[in-house]
Amino acid sequence: MSVYLVSNKGWRYDFTLKGERYTEAWFKTKTEAKQAEAKRREEIKTPKEIVKTLTDITFLEMINLRLDHVKAYNSQKHYGEHYYLAKKWVKIWGKLDCKQISQAMVEGYIFERKKISAFVANKEIRYLRAAFNFAKAKNFIEHNPLDGMKFIPIEKRIKYVPSIEDVNKILAIANSDVQDYLITIIDTMGRMSEINLLKWDDVDLEQRFVILYTRKKKGGNLTPRKIPMTKRLYEILHR
Repeated sequence: MSVYLVSNKGWRYDFTLKGERYTEAWFKTKTEAKQAEAKRREEIKTPKEIVKTLTDITFLEMINLRLDHVKAYNSQKHYGEHYYLAKKWVKIWGKLDCKQISQAMVEGYIFERKKISAFVANKEIRYLRAAFNFAKAKNFIEHNPLDGMKFIPIEKRIKYVPSIEDVNKILAIANSDVQDYLITIIDTMGRMSEINLLKWDDVDLEQRFVILYTRKKKGGNLTPRKIPMTKRLYEILHR
């Protein structure tokens, strides 16, 4: 019997359907227990349809989540760049929901940034697009307002590469510390960022080499490379 009385407690229904047990207890009357049982059986046979909807969040919430992600998975420098730009965005859109931010609104902001330079505007497009794509991948939002937005055209110019004569002119007028710094860059053919990261632990005066660290891609891990010392670089570091 699926409905029965428990002395001094009340009525209870207890049944098994498709291998699953369903029970509820302490109804005042048998009728109430039967009605509850019938309702539960009906719910099991015709479960309510679950409608999945995307949860929209505020722009401020999205940016905070994005910053947490960048801080955990990228370099401190990359995080710092995100944080600097995010403060500007939050001043404009911080009180809005993400779904309220249209492409026209973003374009208006980008056109203002273009007045500084196309490079600045394009950097903001990349970082903003990445923030919205992050939220979209997490199902926090449904639409990225930067989808289809094009980068600002940039006039490409041939970069100036200083000649040996120009380099020697700079070395001739530089003070001793600047000379040492420039010669270290020249003789290792390293980037300024690599030389700025150089520590004494990366210098081997006995075997005459230095270890420079670079990133293969933006935000990636530092990759070491071994550089032999020239005679004048050895003299500088030994001194």
